[in-house]
Amino acid sequence: MQTLKDSELRYRRLFEAAQDGILILDAATGMIEDVNPYLIKMLGFSSKELKEKKLWQVGAFKNIKASKAAFEALQEDEYIRYDNLPLKTKSGQLIQVEFISNVYLVGGKKVIQCIIRNNTEYKRVLVALGENEKKYRDLVNQSPDGMFIIGMSGKLLTVNKAMCSQLKYSEQEFLSMKIWDILPKQFYDQYRKRIKKILNGESVGEAVEYEVRGKDGKIHYVDVISAPHYSGKNIVGYQGIARDISPRKRDERKIRQQLAHLTALSAIDRAINANFDLKLSLSEVLIHVTTELEIDAADILVLNSHSPILELSAGRGFRSKTIMKTQIPMGESYAGRVILERQLVHIPNLSDEPDNLFPKSFLAEEEFVCYFGVPLIVKGQVNGVLEIFHRAALEPDTEWLDFLNAMAGQAAIAIENSTLFEGLQRSNLELALAYDATIEGWSRALDLRDKETAWHTQRATEITVNLARVLGLSETELVQVRWGALLHDIGKMGVPDEILHKPGPLTDEEWVVMKKHPTYAYEMLAPIRYLRLALDIPYCHHERWDGTGYPNGLKGTQIPLAARIFAVVDVWDSLTSDRPYRAAWTEKKAREHIHASSGTHFDPQVVDAFMQIPIN
Repeated sequence: MQTLKDSELRYRRLFEAAQDGILILDAATGMIEDVNPYLIKMLGFSSKELKEKKLWQVGAFKNIKASKAAFEALQEDEYIRYDNLPLKTKSGQLIQVEFISNVYLVGGKKVIQCIIRNNTEYKRVLVALGENEKKYRDLVNQSPDGMFIIGMSGKLLTVNKAMCSQLKYSEQEFLSMKIWDILPKQFYDQYRKRIKKILNGESVGEAVEYEVRGKDGKIHYVDVISAPHYSGKNIVGYQGIARDISPRKRDERKIRQQLAHLTALSAIDRAINANFDLKLSLSEVLIHVTTELEIDAADILVLNSHSPILELSAGRGFRSKTIMKTQIPMGESYAGRVILERQLVHIPNLSDEPDNLFPKSFLAEEEFVCYFGVPLIVKGQVNGVLEIFHRAALEPDTEWLDFLNAMAGQAAIAIENSTLFEGLQRSNLELALAYDATIEGWSRALDLRDKETAWHTQRATEITVNLARVLGLSETELVQVRWGALLHDIGKMGVPDEILHKPGPLTDEEWVVMKKHPTYAYEMLAPIRYLRLALDIPYCHHERWDGTGYPNGLKGTQIPLAARIFAVVDVWDSLTSDRPYRAAWTEKKAREHIHASSGTHFDPQVVDAFMQIPIN
């Protein structure tokens, strides 16, 4: 008996404390026998208003017909559930409830226990979650950077619009793929090691550069920041942000290519000056032609000075050795056409030529597809032809063609050098002018990258050369000063666009990156032997007379003179030029500023000389 009483007491306590409404009905009559406090609070009816009434007689159960039908169905099935039953509180508010009923046998009497759970708040939370989910997806899809979630198996689970736009796949296509479908094989090991760290919960905040393959087959370069993706407390994959850095990588590749081309020109120049052996000089030319232009074969034909015959002087990349013995009449070759027309001849597909001038056996053995012929001209005279052969189609850009023409010029110089030393001297002057023009064009390209300072370099270079001349530098030194001034900001090619073009002030972390550009300049230019003397300005023009500059904190005369000269001119041109964040200063105000910085920022001797020269 006591056990029964204890059990009833425990049930009563649970009944009174339950956080869902509980309703006890007589299974035979539908009369409400008991209600718990939570249901009274939920509906607003008093206990008296609910008890001793049938279920459908209470105002909350508005639909009398439906309530009776549900009661009758419960008598038959012993279980009924409604997920969204509308009830009306005493105050008239309509609420949605989950309604679960069961039939029990208590003391030989059937009773119905109804559990009533208010879903109104739950529904509100679902709506709020839906709205937050939409906001989150809108935010993710508005990001200019690719965002993704990848499962443990490498399957792509989520991608945003930027990711689709970058790689040209639709969202549906992405979600049917694994990461291996877009990642080149050479990155598999690096990728697996990084993902292992992520899945172990290790910190991997730094960005890693990957190549990924777009739908069109093209390679895109991305900086990826990744982090674990959780479900509860468990890591179920990883998520990340992929920033497309392809434009920056193309710019860097172009700069490296230009540096390689300049280095090649310099190496050929040294080879020509070091000996008078024509075959050695032309072989050096062909090594750089085939390497830098990435083509299969090349040769140089020299025009016989006594007859209209072209003689093969050097060749590289051919399968057959018989070509080295070739003598070709001008009228029976494409090379002869190049000489007669005195301009480049390009044949995109040799097999399409109806009257091909190459022997069929030569084409069959070599399998060449594309041909270029460039005349070798010195002092208005054609002395040979540089021929380019490739076993696939070529679509060269302007830079490729410019380098081909430069190589043809070098080959022409080598031929002239073997017969006339004075002609070589004049050609070297032309080469030096070509170097200067290349560097000046490179400088203009740098100004175009940083549009806010367009033409700054050209103006500053002219003033720097004039000031250096006043301070007694020789003409030879002035050439290096000029090149150094033109290339003073070359290191900014290594600074990311988001920092270089940031409209507002830089953060401390961004300044750390920005201040690396003199070091980048040194690393870019130091390998080029003929530019080493011009390094003083790109590397040291941010040093200060009092030692507070960068990158090395040089002080006083430790700073190279050329850099001290350019530092004054650089500040002058910056102050007297319009910028997006301020108007140009007057010349008077700028001169006052420079004079006030003498002995701290600037060399006093350089400032005194600067104040004496006229500036247009």
